[in-house]
Amino acid sequence: YDISRLLKYGRKNELQVLVKKHSDNASVNEAERTADFWMFGGIFRPVYLEAKPNANIERVAVDARADGNFRADVYLAGFNQAASVQVKLTPLPVKPVDGTKETVLSAAVTGATTRISGVVSEALTWTPELPNRYRASFELLDSKGELLHRYNEIIGFRTVEVREADGVYVNGARIKMKGVNRHTFHPKYGRTSSKALSIRDVNTIKDMNMNAVRMSHYPPEKHFLAACDSLGLFVLDELTGWQKPSYDDTVGLKLLKEMIARDVNHPSVILWDNGNEGGGNYKLDDEFARQDIQQREVLHPWQQFGKINAAHYINYDYLAHDNSSRRKIFLPTEFIHGLYDGGAGAGLEDYWQKMWNDPLCAGGFIWVYADEAVERTDRSDSLDTDGNHAPDGIVGPYLEKEGSYYAVKEIWSPVFFEQRYITPEFNGRFNIENRFIYTNLRECRFEVSWVKYSGPGQKTTIRETPAKRIAVDLEPGRKGLLQLDMPSGWMNYDALYIKVTDPYGKNINTWTFPLKTPALMAEALLPHASCKNIELKGDGGSYVVKTCSLKIAFDKKTGI
Repeated sequence: YDISRLLKYGRKNELQVLVKKHSDNASVNEAERTADFWMFGGIFRPVYLEAKPNANIERVAVDARADGNFRADVYLAGFNQAASVQVKLTPLPVKPVDGTKETVLSAAVTGATTRISGVVSEALTWTPELPNRYRASFELLDSKGELLHRYNEIIGFRTVEVREADGVYVNGARIKMKGVNRHTFHPKYGRTSSKALSIRDVNTIKDMNMNAVRMSHYPPEKHFLAACDSLGLFVLDELTGWQKPSYDDTVGLKLLKEMIARDVNHPSVILWDNGNEGGGNYKLDDEFARQDIQQREVLHPWQQFGKINAAHYINYDYLAHDNSSRRKIFLPTEFIHGLYDGGAGAGLEDYWQKMWNDPLCAGGFIWVYADEAVERTDRSDSLDTDGNHAPDGIVGPYLEKEGSYYAVKEIWSPVFFEQRYITPEFNGRFNIENRFIYTNLRECRFEVSWVKYSGPGQKTTIRETPAKRIAVDLEPGRKGLLQLDMPSGWMNYDALYIKVTDPYGKNINTWTFPLKTPALMAEALLPHASCKNIELKGDGGSYVVKTCSLKIAFDKKTGI
């Protein structure tokens, strides 16, 4: 909103804001106030005033492709004072690259929307595994070349394709999204967030070896998308709506335009969602393409639409018998519901084996990232999860790591170990697979240790051999062998640790392989394991069982 005419320059100004808990528009209440997420009154996202010169760049919409082709629509105000617009593209590589240089492109101002285009040679591409970005500094110039206004964006060069009856491709590589649904939430702050909380969440999601996140069920804060850009996650950005047809045509179009205008330049955003579980407005589908310079595809989560079947919570036998929509790309935007940690990692391995081997599956999104619990000082400092509506996260409300966190981390590890038992005939060889999309395993670090644990009654200690690094050269998508050097007397150790870290030094996972059977361990640790002298007596109100040094009494009435 332009409020210039209302300002009193050089004098005190007062801004008053009236906040209504419910919208005057019924469709907004349907989409946002009766949906499956916490709602609060008030303003919980930043509101600010911004001053610009009369001739200014209102916004830009960028399409930067993996082959270096660049085009941008520059939206101008007061453009009659301007003669040209230029953009300086400065690489922000994740890792130093020799010979990277700034590229300058320019165009004459042709109207309120001016198109600028060109090619960046040897462009550094963006992927979630190597999220290279560029600073795009747009400058509006007058006829003398004097600067009228400067506008900065951070962008990424990448190409997204949804190939019918095939898959989702980014930079020419078919991807599988290992994703999670995420709400903006914190027990202390509700739906108010910050840049620090966004970075924390993206890092936690990546720590579980995920490469994607779905915005459920509303567009996120700008700093969350910036964190996805810089740290590396694929994003499904979502126009709000849940289960019932939501926004009317007028309000829906306004909000769709605002979402795309704000989020269009984020390289992490690869697909749009129109509502959720029947909450979309089909009349808006074509408008996504009209508003988005990148022409990203639109999903209707939970439904079959276009080239994609986004069915939710499919039964395992439905998946196992290949009954999913024939010849459509399979991308469940919700699956493995994690209520009370009863799903998520608990059933993921069976599903993922089928999904990984299905050539039409583009991955999926677990429901949900974290428990959404509100601190209630009015209820004896308790945590309110609205019954069983909100405790369905992989991690707890303060990101406590539950069992599913570790299961997901191992199952979705981009370094895959074929399961096996270690026997005395073990030759130090493991079958492995590189499940990265873009990264060779030679960029990762493999460290091997042989471990001995302390025995019963001793202070807990773990003695291990010095970690030995192994070089592994394996292209993305390839299978190969990992060969260990076997120390003499290796069967005298209790376990084998294999720790793998990614190119940035972050732990992918640590695999532990026991070297002895449970029977051998029991024989070594329990000196009376062979005792067979068992006595049973009824002694008063108890039954008494005695064997060697062990004596147990069971209460005849209660069984205790």
